[in-house]
Amino acid sequence: MYITKKHLPRRTFLRGAGYAIALPLLDAMIPAATALAKTAASPAKPYMGFFYLPHGQIMGSWTPKTEGANYQLSEILEPFAPFKKQLTVISGLGNKPAVSSAVHAITPGTWLSCVPPKRSTSPHGGVTVDQIAAQHIGQDTPLPSLEVATEEKGGSSACDGTYGCSFGNTIAFRTPTSPLPMEYNPRKLFVRLFGEGDNAAERAQIKQDNKSILDMAMSEASTLKSQLGAGDRQKVDSYLDTVRELERRVKTAQNHDMSNVKLPELPSGIPSFDDHLKLNFDMIAIAYQTNLTRIATFMMAAEVSSHVYADLGIQEAFHPLSHHGNNPEKMAKLVKIQRYHTGVFAKFLERLSKTPDGDGSLLDHSIFLYGGNMSNSNLHNHFPLPTAVIGGGCGKLKGGQHVRYKDHTPLANLMVTLLDRAGVPTEGVGNSNGVMTEI
Repeated sequence: MYITKKHLPRRTFLRGAGYAIALPLLDAMIPAATALAKTAASPAKPYMGFFYLPHGQIMGSWTPKTEGANYQLSEILEPFAPFKKQLTVISGLGNKPAVSSAVHAITPGTWLSCVPPKRSTSPHGGVTVDQIAAQHIGQDTPLPSLEVATEEKGGSSACDGTYGCSFGNTIAFRTPTSPLPMEYNPRKLFVRLFGEGDNAAERAQIKQDNKSILDMAMSEASTLKSQLGAGDRQKVDSYLDTVRELERRVKTAQNHDMSNVKLPELPSGIPSFDDHLKLNFDMIAIAYQTNLTRIATFMMAAEVSSHVYADLGIQEAFHPLSHHGNNPEKMAKLVKIQRYHTGVFAKFLERLSKTPDGDGSLLDHSIFLYGGNMSNSNLHNHFPLPTAVIGGGCGKLKGGQHVRYKDHTPLANLMVTLLDRAGVPTEGVGNSNGVMTEI
């Protein structure tokens, strides 16, 4: 390979009027004759993700029957089989600060803070662990954190006369009084990641011309590729093909279901639930790959979701079905929904595992929390919580195990542990009382 003394900055963008397309890590971004482990190719800071499941789980179909390294995956978790070496299933956790008669109205917003909200219709709870991480490992990326949802908001039960609606419709709090909105519109999310017009005039011109962001970037992309080696050119082509496909899917969504959520200058639409879920995961993957962010939170379905999983042959809405009354038929349908969620998330993990990131893959360099803040949806309880940690964590996570802790071990202990594995200093989170050395 031809080596020069020059190299591209890690944060190289294809720029133009109103857009900036980030690039994945290229060989040309690694200084010549520099050991891989001493570059951005061997990240000291992991990617972190927090993926929220509403309405609890059927815990008998979530929890593995045995513990240790030789456990068998449960029915709901079986799609994680290809990633078992980087998976830790954790049992015995509870979140006492989430216990309230308000239930759905505070369950999402207390998941990552483990702090009980004050009795006020104005939000006042705790800083969530994703935002603690963003303060330390998110400040050198264009987006310190990314907040995503598949549904705009939950039903009326996600709000409460005492606590308002803030805790029921987000899982991220930047400060105790600053809930972060979850972006559910894929057009807005795409524009946030790639940009489309810095002002109204530019956006109007883009709308009029109906130009692709990538079409506008192709001249600069061609200039860049002329300076790269064959391997890097192939990486750039592959990456830009992926971005173009995302752009196509977002534009298709505009014609699928025109929602009443509109940008001043841009049309927007919401695709089918399944397409939307997968599209959001793909955009999160792109954000990680291009180092646009290292922190993402994703509400995979809304609290008190009324979505009907008709594609699974289920005709009842999600939230009413979650009040199963121990009816075996309803519980079996819920298991089917919950396994579906795991399967979609597993496809996201597969993509990350196949995406090179320096001396490993994106999954090798990630710390993901997958689970929720409710156990039995029929009882609305918060013990034992469905909890799984996935990813290589830059070598800081053990993986390949089912660990059972003493009943009602604070969920906050896991939050402190994840921050510790990410190299984020903290004196504690919520009601934590220790670090989990087994994770």
